[in-house]
Amino acid sequence: MSFLETDIKFLKGVGEKRAGLLGTEMEIRTFGDLLYTFPHRYVDTSRFYRIEEFSGEMPAVQVLGRFVGFVVEGEGARQRLKASFHDGSRFLEVTWFSKINYFKNAYKTGVPYILFGKPTYYNGWQMSHPEVSDYDATRPPQGFRGVYSIPDKMRKRGYSPKFLWELIRGLVQHPRFREINETLPSEIVEKLSLMSLQDALVNLHFPKSPDMLQKAKERMKFEELFYLQMHILRYARERGRKIRGFLFPKIGEYFNSFYKKHIPFELTGAQKRVLREIRDDMRTGRQMNRLLQGDVGSGKTMVAFMTMLMAADNGFQSSIMAPTEILANQHYETISQWGESVGLKVALLTGSTRAKARGVIHDQLLSGEIDILVGTHALIEDTVQFRNLGLTIIDEQHRFGVAQRAKMWKGGDTAPHVLVMTATPIPRTLAMTVYGDLDVSVIDELPPGRKPVQTYLKYGNCRMEVNALINRELRFGRQIYIVYPLVHENPKLELLSVETGAERIRGLFPGVKVCMVHGQLKQAEKDYQMEQFVSGAARILVATTVIEVGVNVPNASVMVIENAERFGLSQLHQLRGRVGRGADHSYCILMTKQNISGDTRKRLSIMTETTDGFLISEADMKMRGPGDMEGTQQSGLAFNLKVANLVTDGQILSVARHVAESVLNAHPELLKFSGNANEEYPGGKLQLSSSSLEIISVELRRRFAKTYDWSQIS
Repeated sequence: MSFLETDIKFLKGVGEKRAGLLGTEMEIRTFGDLLYTFPHRYVDTSRFYRIEEFSGEMPAVQVLGRFVGFVVEGEGARQRLKASFHDGSRFLEVTWFSKINYFKNAYKTGVPYILFGKPTYYNGWQMSHPEVSDYDATRPPQGFRGVYSIPDKMRKRGYSPKFLWELIRGLVQHPRFREINETLPSEIVEKLSLMSLQDALVNLHFPKSPDMLQKAKERMKFEELFYLQMHILRYARERGRKIRGFLFPKIGEYFNSFYKKHIPFELTGAQKRVLREIRDDMRTGRQMNRLLQGDVGSGKTMVAFMTMLMAADNGFQSSIMAPTEILANQHYETISQWGESVGLKVALLTGSTRAKARGVIHDQLLSGEIDILVGTHALIEDTVQFRNLGLTIIDEQHRFGVAQRAKMWKGGDTAPHVLVMTATPIPRTLAMTVYGDLDVSVIDELPPGRKPVQTYLKYGNCRMEVNALINRELRFGRQIYIVYPLVHENPKLELLSVETGAERIRGLFPGVKVCMVHGQLKQAEKDYQMEQFVSGAARILVATTVIEVGVNVPNASVMVIENAERFGLSQLHQLRGRVGRGADHSYCILMTKQNISGDTRKRLSIMTETTDGFLISEADMKMRGPGDMEGTQQSGLAFNLKVANLVTDGQILSVARHVAESVLNAHPELLKFSGNANEEYPGGKLQLSSSSLEIISVELRRRFAKTYDWSQIS
């Protein structure tokens, strides 16, 4: 058995009982699991701080002094041990809430100790459950030190971050540690002057200097991102070689007639560029897999429809799938109007479609009478069969899982072209990973005449001012959205709800019809309420975030978002996109409490400073992390980055992708299906030895054995 695969119970200081706890609470079951449990931050232990130097924003620090006295306070579960600690100038109160008898007997008064922990201030400086070490005057303070995360259950049983630190120290000092094999080809390590794996692992846990820590991080970041890009590119190329796409060689009467006679507005330069990219894809004989990113209101639906016209000109049917019935209905109204202008038959299929109408649609799809089918998840039911589906468009694709998207192609040698659309702008570094197997097009300009939405951050004491704005816009004949985070009141959360909000709004604006929409309404009631607002019969729509995507009411000019601090920036941006769709000035009001944190205020202020969805998405990702971004959870890419960060490591990601491309260009045998090995791809070629190729093959299997086979996903 290899060193890294050795059961953790055999490490000195662990044993059966602790091994069970580490496995259950931290998924640490082998030496390798422990070694790859990295510190979540590092602190400078090169000096001792004096209590008089403490400040409120300090991280964990170490202080040298003596305990003066101990006292036990409280009873039962509330019992705690308090100690006075003096560093020669000031006092520090130290508190333990568990294992009280142990700590009371472990330390003596008058003896020098080193305390390591985070200081807090409340009627004097305090420190809870610090690490306590004996002071050795002959041993100077250490340099950087890693701080490990410990689950609450382990903390309550007396385990501290130092416990992990000591276990890992024993691991790197183990006589078999040097058996760990390199996980990157030597050609790549030498070419990029990377630190060796063994040295990187040691310095990630016990950095000898800030410079060595930085080099260790760079090595591990590159390794993670290199194998991630190898995985994505490998399956993308396999799919490109294995799966043919229908050939769309011509632009014909449908496209030309619509473009010359019926198009309702002039296309932007960005729309024209994207249509050229799509057309180039669909006349290669390969299946198109393209992601179309475009901010709210940028004209993605028009690009989608004109792509369907290309399919129709070549004798093929098209489908467009939306995540909600509201959005599907909206697409149907728009696309059927445009389709009728050139003689195309458009149908709508959703969960609400009655059995009789559904039967007619099935028959007309098989006969080829229906040219374009708009719908929801109902499109991927086994009973839905097309005569010759050549193009499928998936809108707001982050709402659909990989398995659902795969059902759009029901087998055969040739697959329909796939156009994936999203109005959730995704930062470039994340798009390279989550959508790394797709070609990406961006509509980066808005149609002329669109005025940017004016956005304001307002607190509870500004309600009269906000109500005055709503009153003014109502007098001008406009409509209003008001969004709440909850459906019902929750006494434990100080948040406003749709139900009480609707009552309050009706009282504030008597004589104005108010409708209400939320996810718990039955579909028929939801559709009725939405129709009241879309038709203009209702002037104010009170809702939850169900209206985030796809509601198009050009007459709506105000969006009020209550408890805005509860929403992510990208979600706020999507909600803001519901207004500003007409020629009038529009407003988005972010309502929040006065006593929000500085970080929350800074985050919300970004919304007032820009309407650029990509800038907002980048900021959202930096603050919340890529795992929280809408879209990443359903991507189908099961990757776990322990060191790399998709937000801040864009430069390393670009290098990793370039190297991965070069390796695959030189070694198509790394693909399961090598196909045409002479095909040209960007990135040059990097020749590797047979032993290096074996390293890559082993690592790819180890890291991605449980992920989807992307070569079978359309």
